[in-house]
Formats: sequence, structure tokens, C-alpha cells
Amino acid sequence: MTILKGIFLSAALATFILPAAAQDSTPTPTVPAPETKTETNYHKRQENQQDRIQQGVRSGQLTKSEAAKLERHHRRMNREAAEMRQDNGGKLTAADRTKLHNQQKEESRKINRAKHNDQTRK
Repeated sequence: MTILKGIFLSAALATFILPAAAQDSTPTPTVPAPETKTETNYHKRQENQQDRIQQGVRSGQLTKSEAAKLERHHRRMNREAAEMRQDNGGKLTAADRTKLHNQQKEESRKINRAKHNDQTRK
């Protein structure tokens, strides 16, 4: 009877210990790190533009529809950048970087125009 209890106790203990021991201790990154300074600048600029949109909503300078339109374009640009990276083995080509830079410039202009037009949130 004591041997049987020992076997069951060992089996129960192994059930709880083995999954924990099998886990990898290194955390997996959720977002791949940018490979170049240009990609880091792209991400920083995207974050800054996102902050500008949110600030415009909070201050009432942007209506909900204006903010939604800017957010859609922002998501589309991020998706396009990800597709460009995927097509080129994880990196952006010089042409891709130029295209994204020009898109960001245009997005910045759109945010500025939307924040300073006559439409305000009431």
C-alpha cells in the first residue's frame, strides 16, 4: 500500500514539474526589433503622429470622423511597411524607405490640416 502511494505521489509530482521544466526561459520578443536607424526613425515618427492624432481628439481639434480617417491611413501605412519588409527578407530597400518617408510627410500634412480646419468636436 505504501509503495502504491509513493508511485501515485511521484506521478502527480512529475505531472506538475515536467511542463515547467520544459518551458524555454528566454522570452520571445513580441515586436521584432528594427534593423536599421531608418526603421527606428520610421517607428518613432509613426508613434509621434499617433500621439498628435490622439492629442487632437482630446483637445477637440479633430472630430471623430477626422481621427478615424487618419487612423485608417496610419494602419494602412503600417501594413504596407510590414508587407515591404516581408517581400525583402525582413528589411526595407532604399526605394521602400523613400516611399514610406514621403507617405509619412503627407500624413503629417493631413494631420496638420485636419487639426487646423474649421471643424471642431463639440
